[in-house]
Amino acid sequence: MKINDIINVLENLASPALQETYDNAGLITGDAQRECTGVLCSLDTTEPVVEEAIKKQCNLIVAHHPVIFKGLKKITGKNYVERTIIKAIKNDISIYAIHTNLDNIMSGVNGKMADKLELVNRTVLLPRASTLKKLYTFVPTDHVDNLRNALFAAGAGHIGNYSSCSFNSEGTGTFKGEAGSNPFAGKTGELHFEKEVKIEVIFPAWLEQRLLQALHSAHPYEEVAYDVIALENAHQHIGAGLLGEIPNPMPEQDFLALLKARFGLRQVRHTRLTGNTIRKIALCGGSGSFLITNALQAKADIYISADIKYHEFFDANDQMVIADIGHFESEQYTVDILHDILLEKFPNFAVLKTAVNTNPVFYYA
Repeated sequence: MKINDIINVLENLASPALQETYDNAGLITGDAQRECTGVLCSLDTTEPVVEEAIKKQCNLIVAHHPVIFKGLKKITGKNYVERTIIKAIKNDISIYAIHTNLDNIMSGVNGKMADKLELVNRTVLLPRASTLKKLYTFVPTDHVDNLRNALFAAGAGHIGNYSSCSFNSEGTGTFKGEAGSNPFAGKTGELHFEKEVKIEVIFPAWLEQRLLQALHSAHPYEEVAYDVIALENAHQHIGAGLLGEIPNPMPEQDFLALLKARFGLRQVRHTRLTGNTIRKIALCGGSGSFLITNALQAKADIYISADIKYHEFFDANDQMVIADIGHFESEQYTVDILHDILLEKFPNFAVLKTAVNTNPVFYYA
């Protein structure tokens, strides 16, 4: 088992292409080709987490937050980031971060929050545009099913909650094999007419190379004709935040009590209650003030997130409740996502959850 095997599973779950431009997800320290002795999953990478990895003989830490967020010009140990990196490198501990790319998939951080609240009818609050492409290709009629299935297997054809989506139109293709060619049909030097089907499929942009490999492997032609175009369509399963409903609507105070219990909260900072029933819920793990307007537009009864500033609470405008439950508290169950996906793929391998509470915020009661 190499560290790269672990990374491949994580990147199939949440492609690095989905991280925001300001982010620094990916392998931060270490050699991906080294043998992996064990994985320690954590929300943050701190010195105590590295020490725990050493003690438990795990040479890979998989964390949600990147310990290096901006460039380091010196590593002298003057702050916790530099000390953590020094300790990790000295002890051959690799650090991998899966951050905003995990935020931007429905089964990621926000999906786990929704699980805790048992939300139904889930959709992405702010779907991400320019993440889809379309492939057009042309194939002889006898090979349509084989090629189409290969494209589906490579990840094409997903639209919302539907899979195996394609459009197929019949027509006639022409080609003439020049000297040195080995045409699938017809003879070299002669113009050939072939009954073909034009297949159109949508696919996530980050799967383009995988899709083209599948296309060339399954297509019978020596030279494959195809077009790939970028789409402006928003990907309905990719983006920021999540919107859902609770099966049994309840008064605001009852829901706040439920929220406090499900997330183990000592307190909830919130705006003035509106007196409305809580049914539709918008949420975003971590710093989510940028989605307040989207939650309002979606007519959410409550928006749950963290790091809301004083003046941003006014933006609720008595139309919904804004609840700030804390950054760590909103993302605390992310460790379970990482642990469970890796344990499912590698059931006989050491995949552990950190015992270190990395929350830097304390409350004086």
